[in-house]
Amino acid sequence: MVRSALQQRSGAIGQGPRRGALLAPAVSVVVGSFVSVLPIVSSAGWGPDFGFLMLIAWRLLRADPWPAWWAAPLGFVNDLVTGSPIGQSITLWPLAMLLLDLADGRTLWRDYWIEWLIAVLLILGEIWLIWRVAAWGGAHVPFSAMLPTALLSMVAFPLVAGIASHIDRWRLGR
Repeated sequence: MVRSALQQRSGAIGQGPRRGALLAPAVSVVVGSFVSVLPIVSSAGWGPDFGFLMLIAWRLLRADPWPAWWAAPLGFVNDLVTGSPIGQSITLWPLAMLLLDLADGRTLWRDYWIEWLIAVLLILGEIWLIWRVAAWGGAHVPFSAMLPTALLSMVAFPLVAGIASHIDRWRLGR
């Protein structure tokens, strides 16, 4: 057994979750949505959707912080903040939550690489659907223009998952 596990922690017994622990996941998703408001100058929207990445990270980390229906109001906030068409994230985020529920029921165990693969598939699906909705709206953009966003999202996901893990440890008082 590791020595740190044998050491006494002062105040660990009887210490429950921190105040506001139930709202911390939702607040972190909203803060992730507000990252897109940062003053980064670009000729094209290349930045990842950090709100969506945070939602996936929380859902892969824990299924219990919030009910699945919270994805729709959080998606509405994301649509308002990012300037996406209203209804885009409201539709895609609950769909991602349902797909993650399906993945939970189908997998017996998951490790880091499987969770990253699931996140990559969800990211690619979201970017492809956003591209299709934009094409239906009259934006004739080649899908290759979406590849930088996809690659940045895939690379940023482990960082966002680490942030969600740190917030989870803080909120549970560990």
